[in-house]
Amino acid sequence: MVDLIKLVRILVRSSKGTGFSKVLIFFSMVTGVIAGIANAGFIVVINTALSAGPAARSRLIWIFAALCIVLPVSRFLSAVLLSRIVQSARAEMELRLCRRILAAPLRQIEEIGPPRLFAALTDDVGTIAVAFGNIPVLLRLIAVVVGCLVYLGWLSWWLLLLVIVSLAVATVTYQVPTALGRQHFKRSRELSDVLFQHFRGLTEGIKELKIHGQRRRAFTVQHLEPTARSRAQNRIGAQTVFAVAESWTQLTTFLILGLLLFALPAFHNVGLVALTGYVIGFLYILNPMEAILSRFPDMSQAVIAVQQLQRLDLQLDEKADVADWHPAGSERAEGEPQWNRLTLAAVTHQYYNEKDERNFTLGPVDLTIQRGECIFLVGGNGSGKTTLAKLIMGLYLPESGEVRLDDEPIDDANREKLRSLFSVVFSDFFLFDTLLGLDKPHLVAETQRYLAYLQLESKVKVDGGTLSTINLSQGQRKRLALLTAYLEDRPIYLFDEWAADQDPQFKEVFYRQLLPSLKARGKTVVVISHDDRYYGMAERLIKLDSGKVISDREAPELRELRVGAASRT
Repeated sequence: MVDLIKLVRILVRSSKGTGFSKVLIFFSMVTGVIAGIANAGFIVVINTALSAGPAARSRLIWIFAALCIVLPVSRFLSAVLLSRIVQSARAEMELRLCRRILAAPLRQIEEIGPPRLFAALTDDVGTIAVAFGNIPVLLRLIAVVVGCLVYLGWLSWWLLLLVIVSLAVATVTYQVPTALGRQHFKRSRELSDVLFQHFRGLTEGIKELKIHGQRRRAFTVQHLEPTARSRAQNRIGAQTVFAVAESWTQLTTFLILGLLLFALPAFHNVGLVALTGYVIGFLYILNPMEAILSRFPDMSQAVIAVQQLQRLDLQLDEKADVADWHPAGSERAEGEPQWNRLTLAAVTHQYYNEKDERNFTLGPVDLTIQRGECIFLVGGNGSGKTTLAKLIMGLYLPESGEVRLDDEPIDDANREKLRSLFSVVFSDFFLFDTLLGLDKPHLVAETQRYLAYLQLESKVKVDGGTLSTINLSQGQRKRLALLTAYLEDRPIYLFDEWAADQDPQFKEVFYRQLLPSLKARGKTVVVISHDDRYYGMAERLIKLDSGKVISDREAPELRELRVGAASRT
């Protein structure tokens, strides 16, 4: 019952989305209660008709007919109204969580991890939606039980007192084992996060698993199977506990019925009408009580899912990226934003590196990027190049120091302005199959021109902003990602190891044609690269090691590299 009250409160608090409101929730619950009362009314009419005369039966038949209309109509209205509410509430929960994810700092999202986010969006939200769908049914069944008990109290208040005491004992003894069942459900929910991680490894690492039999067996035997089986065992354990508790409650109900039938008449003259009414009433509420108990596991799982979402919500709120998320807030004004320099002043950023099991610190970094420069960020793996790039773009927040655009410090209020300067192709890029956020004139013609420029016109077509395919080689997919960057046409282009998956011919095109063409258009270009033979193409070469900028070489110092690179071609 406590779980039901919690879920009703959550449903009411969630009633801010399109398609439902507190008034609609109220009416759906009221119609459910009316259906329950009408259901209980049948037992009153039936029991009264058994001992009534012909005249009284003729009056009762009209009440019976009215109940035959009220019950199905109220059940229908309750089911339809709450079906709309439940689906709207589910959509609102999903959208609210998505907004939280979009508003949270990138580092926070990376630390939480995709498996936990996927589990929340699918497992938790789905579990809560199922429980919401049970609310009108539970209210109707509870109304049946309460209505019958009220009628039994009208027959004999002292018998009702005896019954209520017996039911209270059954309820208390029911709660003791179900506490263990909730612990099993909680553990199974925690294992869902781990299982989603394994599912991610299965789908994203399928090639590596197929090519290496020993790795495949180890993944299956040591990780996937134990987690899946452990989650199943915990769910079985929880369901078993609830089944035992439910069976005990049913046994208690029959013991009460046996007490009324056999024990009580031996000590007290109850009266045939009252005794018959109690027996019929108890038999009538057995099925509703069984149905109520069978839905308690769903309620318990839903409460655990709510707790998981609340914990995730708190984590996402700890370092909120923006105070309030608005889709329109990311739109920039027409025309290219004006800027001259981007400055990092004593900026540091720290995070835990799971691979090395230690904290990695970048900085302090003092760096200024001038408009129109071509800069290469170089250094070994793990030196901090990508972390520095994300600080430059405003995706990571500095622990100390300051990022300034011209003379304006970057904070939560204007961080979107900084991000709107960048078109980026990440090393772990995601390729959308539609040209999202690129509603502009002549989009198709411009896309076809760039597809030809990137030598993809024979493989990819565009129709209404949708790409015909993204099922290409990794190098070709990166060219498609570059297509999006070209179409965005922003002042600063940042490429994180873009050429790493290109063949030698197109790698040459990238460094010797694409980068100079962007520079000629007045764009600022930042390239993360290990291709030392092309370092001479940069105007500045910034080298990092262990999170520190150890050199910053400008154009005059790179002349020899540029000449050497030209001679090798």
